Amino acid sequence: MKLVVAIIRPEKLEEVQKALNQVDVYLMTVSDVRGCGRQRGFTEVYRGTEIQIRLLPKIKLEIAVNEAFVEATVEAIVHAARTEETGQIGDGKIFVLPLDDAIRIRTGERGPTAIGP
Repeated sequence: MKLVVAIIRPEKLEEVQKALNQVDVYLMTVSDVRGCGRQRGFTEVYRGTEIQIRLLPKIKLEIAVNEAFVEATVEAIVHAARTEETGQIGDGKIFVLPLDDAIRIRTGERGPTAIGP
């Protein structure tokens, strides 16, 4: 089992969800997050004062998948979250982490059966 964590642009969420559904990945946790990276933020003027916005809004997806779904999940996210053909700074990152155990609270199932087929 693996935990796929993806940080993407907020406007790409629907596209990523559609792409994941096409590869039979439906279960995920979605969080609104803020972060900084190579984009380095932007400057905005508010009531005559210049403000440096360094933490940009992003979406964090956490998806627990069985080994057979890891590559399909990663490829779906990369394809759907990339801007244009070549991509741009700020498109996001994907992290694939080992997942030691998972427990479905309702039934008590453990391991791969707790996260899906």
